Amino acid sequence: MRKTGLSYMLITACVAHAGVLAFDAAAQSYPSRPIRIVVGFAAGGATDLSGRMVAQKLSERLGQPVVVENRAGASGMIAAQTVAKAPADGYMLLLTSASDTILPALRASLPYDLDRDFAPVSLVAGIPTVLVIHPSVPARTLKELIAIARVQPGRLSYGSSGVGASSHLAGELFNTLAKVSAVHVPYQGASAFVLATAAGQIDMSFSSGAAALPVLNAGKVRALAVTTLKRAGSMPSIPTLDESGVPGYEYFNWNGVSAPAGTPRDIIARLNAVIVEAVNTAEMKEAFARQGLEAQTNTPEQFALLIRSQIAQNAKLIKATGAKPE
Repeated sequence: MRKTGLSYMLITACVAHAGVLAFDAAAQSYPSRPIRIVVGFAAGGATDLSGRMVAQKLSERLGQPVVVENRAGASGMIAAQTVAKAPADGYMLLLTSASDTILPALRASLPYDLDRDFAPVSLVAGIPTVLVIHPSVPARTLKELIAIARVQPGRLSYGSSGVGASSHLAGELFNTLAKVSAVHVPYQGASAFVLATAAGQIDMSFSSGAAALPVLNAGKVRALAVTTLKRAGSMPSIPTLDESGVPGYEYFNWNGVSAPAGTPRDIIARLNAVIVEAVNTAEMKEAFARQGLEAQTNTPEQFALLIRSQIAQNAKLIKATGAKPE
C-alpha cells in the first residue's frame, strides 16, 4: 500500500510539473497568433480610440496583429462577458474602463464578476475630469461655489450623461464631501450635458477635459477644479477639488487592459511590460493628449487595487443615491 501511495504521489507530482512546463512553454512562445482587444463601446469614442492606439503599438512590439473588436451594448457588459468566458491564454483581452466598476452596484446581477473573472494587466490612460460652471454662477473659486450651494440648498444644478454614469457619481461625491445638495439633471450623452452647461440650462457639470475644452476655449464655461488628487498634466493651471476646499475628493476615470482570470503570470507580465513601454513613449503620450487622455500605466497588482477601490466607492455612492438603471 505504501508503494502504491508513493507511486500515486510521484505520478501526481509529475503531472503537475508537466502542467507547469506546458504553461512556461506557452508563455515563451506567446504570442503565436493574432490577439483581440474587445471594447464595450462603439467605434470613435475615447475608449475605442485608446484601445486602437494601444493595439497598434502592441502589434509592433509583439510581432502579431492586435485587432480591436467592438462589442457595444449593455453599458459594456456584452464585451466583459465575452472576455470573461474566453480561454485564459492571452489571445482575447478586455479594454476595461472605469464605467465597468459602476455596473456591479447598479445591476442586480451580472453574468461575470469583475474581481473574480479577470486578471488586470495595466492601466493605459487616465481621463481628466473637470468641474465647469456657467459664467452666470457668481463663483470664481470652488470655495465660493460651495458657499453659494450651502446658503441656497437645491439652487445649483449639475448635469450628467445619465443615472449611474461617472459624471453623475462625481457630482454625488461632491455633494457628499462638500456637504451641499446640488440637483442632478440627467441627459442623453456626454456632449448633451456639457452643451447644456454652456447654454446656462444647468449651472455646472463634471465633464471630461476633452468634451469641455471647446466650450472652455470659447469662454462659455469656467473651470474651477479637476477631480483627480494630482493636477492634470493637460490642465496644470486648474487646481484639484482636494486642494480647493473638498479634502479627500478623488474620482478617477480611466481605461486599462485586462485578461481572463487564470491567464499565466508570465503572459500577464509580458503584456504589462509591453504596454508600459509603449504607452510611456513620447509619441503615445502626445497621441493620447490630442484625444484628451493622459498616458498612465501601473503594475497588475496596482491595477487590481484600483479596480477594487472603485467598485467599493461606486457601490457606496449608488447606495446613498438610490440610483437605478434607466
